[in-house]
Amino acid sequence: MAGKESDPSGRRRSSGLGSIFSGLTDLIEKLGELAESGEELSRHGESMEKEVKGVYGFSVKIGLGDTGIKVEPFGNTRKDGSMGESVVGGVREPLVDVFVEEDHTLIVAEMPGIGTEDVQLEVRDDVLVLEARRGETAYHKEILLPASYPREKMQVSCNNGILEIRCVL
Repeated sequence: MAGKESDPSGRRRSSGLGSIFSGLTDLIEKLGELAESGEELSRHGESMEKEVKGVYGFSVKIGLGDTGIKVEPFGNTRKDGSMGESVVGGVREPLVDVFVEEDHTLIVAEMPGIGTEDVQLEVRDDVLVLEARRGETAYHKEILLPASYPREKMQVSCNNGILEIRCVL
């Protein structure tokens, strides 16, 4: 049947951007079960509908010290607050991990298609504003740092779309 697909329970669903978000609803309901198991879950995907490319995803991390459950979205698809519908923006939010070490903080961001020369960093107190653009691909993320680091003490490298920013005091 064109335009229909089965989910893991065997139910038939419409394919396309709408079905992706309804599937996410089911996944979010299972987050409570994850909290009990102490595991990590990551899910992502892409949708191409009417020449609009939507990228969505989130990472759920559980048991990271005092933070408990941490859900971090990434992509360029958000829910419009006034209409309640999903919208696709031109700027993606990259998946970012922050690792605090003894002598430095390491930020790792996944930004396919981006090189070191495409990255712009701005520091506002203890917030790092990360922006990158190459062609039609654009990323933006504000990252809360454990301390305020001077921009000139940040070393930036990028390999195959994996950006690493090493911050030292």
